[in-house]
Amino acid sequence: MRLLVIEDDPLLRHSLSEGLREEMYAVDTAVDGVEGLAKAKGSDYDAIVLDGMLPGFDGWELLLRLRREKTTPVLMLTARDAVPDRIRGLDAGADDYLTKPFDFEELLARLRALIRRSSGAGSNLLELGGIAVDTAAKLVMKDGEVVSLTPREYGLVEYLALHRGSVVSRTELYEHLFDENDDTLSNLLDVHVSNVRKKLGPSFISTRRGHGYSIE
Repeated sequence: MRLLVIEDDPLLRHSLSEGLREEMYAVDTAVDGVEGLAKAKGSDYDAIVLDGMLPGFDGWELLLRLRREKTTPVLMLTARDAVPDRIRGLDAGADDYLTKPFDFEELLARLRALIRRSSGAGSNLLELGGIAVDTAAKLVMKDGEVVSLTPREYGLVEYLALHRGSVVSRTELYEHLFDENDDTLSNLLDVHVSNVRKKLGPSFISTRRGHGYSIE
């Protein structure tokens, strides 16, 4: 899953992005409203963490402009905790609102909920025959036993599981599994798919030649 963190405070931006990467997310960052809106409109993120008070133009204005084009889930994260500010954020198009200081675990839970709802999943536990994907614990189990996956392999399984039954193109997978600084070779996706099949079964991920991959 790929996130965009729009935050002007360099220390918070760094700690947030590093913490999210440790949770197996691909993370892009932006330092102001102008850069944030350009990135938010230019890529299909799974969710956006948006500060309210930004240079350029603020988070509320960014939301209004973004919502003219995209429905990407947005969590506003701001020190503005007054009720009118929350109402303004939600009415501008935010899907959730969290005030600073915040608990990182709560932030993670809210992001999981946003991503889950946007894909139509009702639970953090995705059952796929004998395979179970726990999106809260970031674990994959086969017949009740935890299977060791690399972060990229887990990201691949989670994204396909959340889009179960749909054919996901290679381009879409690259956009959602790799961040803007990743210069990974194009055939690495095939390596990850091959490794997942070895661990979870050869038929777990189907190839639709010329179209992409799917989990049925």
